[in-house]
Amino acid sequence: MEKLIQAREKVKGEPMEELIESILDYVRADYTDYAIMINGEWGSGKTYFWNNKVRNKIESLQLNGRQYSTIYMSLYGISNLEDISKKIFIETTQLMDKNLKKYMDSHGQTTIPEYAKTGLDMANFFGVTKNGEKIDYGEFFATNNKILCFDDLERANVDVIDILGYINNFVEHDHIKTIIICNEKELSTKLKSSNLEMKTFIATYLLDKEGNLLQTDKPMVEKIADKIEYVFDKANDYERIKEKLIGETFEYAPKFNYIINGLLMRFENDKDLITFLKQHTNLITNTFMKSGTRNLRILKHALNDFKKVFENVNKSYPNTNLRVLQTMLIFTIAVSFEIKSGKITKDKFININSNEEYKAILVSSRVLMDNRQYYIKEFDNNYYFNFKSDYRFFKFIEVYVRTRIFDMRLFKDDMENIIKTIDTEKLPGYKRLLTEEYWKISDDQFPGVIEEVIKDIKEGNLKLIEIVKLFAYFSYFSRRKLIDYDMPTVKELFIEGMDKVAETSEYCDNIEEELTRIGIDVGEDMDEILQYFHKLNKNLEQKMYEQKADDIFKCIPMKMETFYDNFEAECMDKAILNYYDPYKMFQRIMCASNEDIVLIKEMLVDRARKNEEIMKPELGFIIKLKKVIDNYYKARDVSIKMVMLKEFSNDLQTIIDLYGEEAMNIELEQLTSYIDDELDEVNFDV
Repeated sequence: MEKLIQAREKVKGEPMEELIESILDYVRADYTDYAIMINGEWGSGKTYFWNNKVRNKIESLQLNGRQYSTIYMSLYGISNLEDISKKIFIETTQLMDKNLKKYMDSHGQTTIPEYAKTGLDMANFFGVTKNGEKIDYGEFFATNNKILCFDDLERANVDVIDILGYINNFVEHDHIKTIIICNEKELSTKLKSSNLEMKTFIATYLLDKEGNLLQTDKPMVEKIADKIEYVFDKANDYERIKEKLIGETFEYAPKFNYIINGLLMRFENDKDLITFLKQHTNLITNTFMKSGTRNLRILKHALNDFKKVFENVNKSYPNTNLRVLQTMLIFTIAVSFEIKSGKITKDKFININSNEEYKAILVSSRVLMDNRQYYIKEFDNNYYFNFKSDYRFFKFIEVYVRTRIFDMRLFKDDMENIIKTIDTEKLPGYKRLLTEEYWKISDDQFPGVIEEVIKDIKEGNLKLIEIVKLFAYFSYFSRRKLIDYDMPTVKELFIEGMDKVAETSEYCDNIEEELTRIGIDVGEDMDEILQYFHKLNKNLEQKMYEQKADDIFKCIPMKMETFYDNFEAECMDKAILNYYDPYKMFQRIMCASNEDIVLIKEMLVDRARKNEEIMKPELGFIIKLKKVIDNYYKARDVSIKMVMLKEFSNDLQTIIDLYGEEAMNIELEQLTSYIDDELDEVNFDV
């Protein structure tokens, strides 16, 4: 059972609320003889998740008059099993004394639970006594309201097999609900690498005794590795005891956007820094994801490092180009992950002393196909993909991350080179307005920048959101008489520009974030433009989702595997059915095999049950689809496909029933609309 559930979790990736609910379901169960495991990478926030999301939920539960309590133990650094007993004893603070036998006799207790033995042994160890009349042994012996949580399983200095066997006493004998938090990937590495020198010696000795050591049928290293795996197969021992002990494994793989926003709040007292970081949350998230790790600790340290970088740049070079600051943020996070996650040795960047050298290496590796600097090329391709910047290497940041020394000489050298290198006058006019303070543009250049921007707007060269942001600047300039355009003329110009790109621009899904990047005070004139923008952007959203829905559903019935993959990735948490025609959907379902008809309807039901609120806009689609199916199979002879369609209709009704009165109102609206259409046709005929 455990392996199947684990595979399912890995594929689907439970949202956090569902994961919490799954854990609570385990706690609520009347009887369990297994533990559950939360598996995730180091630094991904598993312990934070337990302390801030799960623990309080468990301790607020009251079932059958029982109030649940949790006992948390980190196994980090534990060197023997007795240390675990000590931790449990200290956490429970339950003290046993001479009245134990009296309690056992009066309650018919003949054996001491494993859980209680721990307390007894530790009480004796510490020499603790207490007046027996004041100890509630009933509460002490009770195990049905206690939840054990063991964290950092892979970091213990005790054989993991022994630890799991120890934990199994609580789970199997006392049926205590137990949660184990670990990083199974590191655990696997640890199992294979422990006592490697001793294992290698014994494996070599055995191969020599068997006369196989010097045979040339395969490399010696491979033969030794095979013999080690055969003789010391700890991984199989782990799998066997895990199969016995662990009933369910949940993969902890959170969506990091909201976590990263939480990390940024630690800088809320630094107004300039928090504003900059919030404006560039996407850069932080994208760089974090490109690192290929889920280690939030490294990200936390990287943001702390950037705080020092940002403060020094703002203090000594306050007019630094915004693009440079953005690149510094990416570079600080990227170098931190590359070095601190153990991906590379620290000396990969040591011999690169400037941005010029960095770019020269890129040229040699790309143009001359010089693979000696393959790593630098991969680093650049990964972290700066789709991010254009002439200055991409900062020696003072690299040294600071690598050595923890902020070298002021290197800092000044880098910043002076940046000032000489970055030529903002070569940037397009609209980018100069959007990426740097407008007052940095000289008086003689300003009219040319304005005319260039107007030309781009008239010719439809900009994105819709860029035109909206530029309007804020033009409105500001008009109010201060910096341009010879009154507000009615400016509005007309920008609305015409928005109309021109309305069909070709991209939908903007992070409007608030984009608008926070406007570097001036926004006037009241912005409201009308924003209202018009939202209308056009809504149309772009409609068009985007219609295209996406068509791309997904046109895979039925010829490319079903592609359909299932795309539906799982794109549709499970989005109301995308609302953008598709139910009649087209029916036609495609009709062409599918009976097996696929069953699978499709199961996916729809499962999706609706998990996302009732998100899927509510699709209710009209579901009702129409059911009516189309009903009208079809009722007029046909019985066949397997007709039976499958009827079952499909029944399950659609199950979805509709989830919405109760709201569904009835939609059905009434559809009926009224149908009657009106029929009457219109009658009147037309008359």
